[in-house]
Amino acid sequence: MVKVTDSLRTVVGDKAAKRLATLGQVGLRTVGDLLNYYPRRYETRGELTDLASLRDGEHVTVLAEIAKVSSRQMRNRPGSVFEAVVTDGRGKLTLTFFGKGRQDWRERELAPGLQGLFAGQVSTFKGKRQLAHPEYELLGSANAAARAMEYATELIPIYPASKDIASWQIADSVRLVLTAVDIEGDPLPARVRERYRLYGYERALRAIHQPADEQDKERAIRRLKWDEAFTLQVVLAQRRRVSTEYVALARPRLDGDAGGLLAEFDRGLPFELTEGQQEAGEAIAADLARAHPMHRLLQGEVGSGKTVVALRAMLQVIDAAGQAALLAPTEVLAQQHHRSISQILGPLAMAGQLGGAEHATRVALLTGSQGSAARRRALLEAASGEAGIVIGTHALLEEQVQFADLGLIVIDEQHRFGVEQREALRGKAAEGRPHVLVMTATPIPRTVAMTVFGDLEVTELTELPAGRSPIATHVVPVAEKPHYLERAWQRVSEEVAGGGQVYVVCPRIGDEEGRANSEEEQGLVERAGGAKAGLAGAQNGSGGPEGPAGREEPGGRASELPLADDGGFDFAELLDDHQARRPPLAVVDVAAGLRQGPLAGLTLAVLHGRLAPEEKDKVMLAFADGRIDVLVTTTVVEVGVDVPDATMMVIMDADRFGVSQLHQLRGRVGRGGRPGLCLLVTEAPQGPARERLDAVAATSDGFALARLDLEQRREGDVLGEAQAGRRSSLKLLTLLRDEELIGLARQEAEDLVGADPALAGQPALAAAISALLESQRAEFLAKA
Repeated sequence: MVKVTDSLRTVVGDKAAKRLATLGQVGLRTVGDLLNYYPRRYETRGELTDLASLRDGEHVTVLAEIAKVSSRQMRNRPGSVFEAVVTDGRGKLTLTFFGKGRQDWRERELAPGLQGLFAGQVSTFKGKRQLAHPEYELLGSANAAARAMEYATELIPIYPASKDIASWQIADSVRLVLTAVDIEGDPLPARVRERYRLYGYERALRAIHQPADEQDKERAIRRLKWDEAFTLQVVLAQRRRVSTEYVALARPRLDGDAGGLLAEFDRGLPFELTEGQQEAGEAIAADLARAHPMHRLLQGEVGSGKTVVALRAMLQVIDAAGQAALLAPTEVLAQQHHRSISQILGPLAMAGQLGGAEHATRVALLTGSQGSAARRRALLEAASGEAGIVIGTHALLEEQVQFADLGLIVIDEQHRFGVEQREALRGKAAEGRPHVLVMTATPIPRTVAMTVFGDLEVTELTELPAGRSPIATHVVPVAEKPHYLERAWQRVSEEVAGGGQVYVVCPRIGDEEGRANSEEEQGLVERAGGAKAGLAGAQNGSGGPEGPAGREEPGGRASELPLADDGGFDFAELLDDHQARRPPLAVVDVAAGLRQGPLAGLTLAVLHGRLAPEEKDKVMLAFADGRIDVLVTTTVVEVGVDVPDATMMVIMDADRFGVSQLHQLRGRVGRGGRPGLCLLVTEAPQGPARERLDAVAATSDGFALARLDLEQRREGDVLGEAQAGRRSSLKLLTLLRDEELIGLARQEAEDLVGADPALAGQPALAAAISALLESQRAEFLAKA
């Protein structure tokens, strides 16, 4: 008998094995790989595929009936074209075959009235959907008579196929494997199977590939969902159990009468903490006071005050003679955190300086592009303990960065950092394991996965601080209503005239061909027709004002800016894709167009990741100080940037951003006392992309949007390192629809691991876990 670890080649032969190796992300190579390659859907002989739903470019397998056939000679070269029109009763599809000679044999084989399975890539020719040279198997032909009898009462599995192998060819290989394989053991404990009336493992595998009927299929799917949920829950339960053995230095809160940074900070707060902030603070304070490492997720709406909660936790650790590190995903956000935390602490962040408070500390900034002098100073302050708070990007992870006593790690937008990066920062603690607080404003799929699987202690902030204004969001469908775009730019001018500031966000920087950036592309600010004093550098070219026509760009090429009939700038032309999918709009192009067109006379600047750090800082400071009216930017402002007078955001090509990104971006406006406005500009027609935008416009509930994001993007690999780019370990389980099942599996896993931590009595389960971890090359999500 064949084992699940055996090579497929020994069962299905070399030719089929090579084709199967092209499936999935890493290929199907063993018998077990194929058995775990589940059908995407099922058909019956009386249930025909909906041909009207096919899309160009799809590799499909359809079950249909031949309606008519025809044959003709090719006009311009020898040979013939045979066409068979198939139907499912609702739509039609043409099967096209080219041959060097006559194809009478095919006309005899593909006779009207026969049903068959047809597979190929969908294309359109002269307005008709077709499959060119499809693979096919006739269910009524002599060589498929046995198959037809088999299919009379059973569901037909339809597998995710490719150009190299059709669905029924996969099914043929599965049949061979099921005939030969010996499936030993069951990873699900007998008591769990009995309690929830679940199929045995072998029966479930056979039933999902060859179900006798609908009920058989559903019971197989439910059992295999349990396998996915339970196996992962056992891994998480084992890791949680191990984590209790790790020791962290307790950092209890000082008694209010004892003074300290936290007490002094609270007394000087110019606002009252929300009830949610107070509850979160108490939970975190209790965690920090324990001798086991905290690992808590603080998630809340954009602008709900997570940074203040995290800062109070940092001050508690500093009061207990420790240090806190704040890890940010971008330099812009790290700089913003450094400015805002230094500002809100005031004298409390001025240790050793004139005007510093009695219990003051210092706040250091460490990024990868700092000058050598600033970098040396920050490294020294971190290593000596002089800096109680060290804020930085990935530069904090470098080996030469040392701390005197790292007690707390705060990770902002934690989905941006992988397992190894978080672990590298943990390793810098001098004694025990540091406490960890991770923050996110809109949970992305992996965060939701971790939350549902119960791997983190979760604190949620759902209310906005007093005085925080609501943000109105509207979709601007320029393909259907071009005049809406003109009105959007008028609205920008009105906002600026009323004292507000505006972000214009684009998905791309532009200027990708390596040309040297002009000075306004380096983040300097200028008015159309002249420089603004104190901010702008030299003018382009001769130093005179730019005209509206295409100017000579650095690198010797004239820019190709679209012109209107009167010679002025035609901004709408940038959005014209001429019936083709154009590249995403770029900051460089949009900024130039706005300067010469609808926003001429306003003060514009650009900000993106390719600018030098000092230029980024200069632009952000100028925008925060109100010296810039409109900031044209990429998503470097997505998180953390706080400019109270920014009241409006225009997001260009909004359909090219994810739901979570859009929610994060619009959170940059309305952070002062005035209401915020966000316009989502899109060319997308009615369909899934527009539905996403409509959903963002319809609600400000970040948790509801996170669920929508999860539905659309899946949950990522629960045990993996990366947010994207790797196949999910969950094939059948969906975190939204199967929350109840996951909860039951979690409790069963806790009970099992409590009684048998090493799984000595469950060898099949231990083997399944080992195979899962090895196949995913996963490290646990670093909670231990």
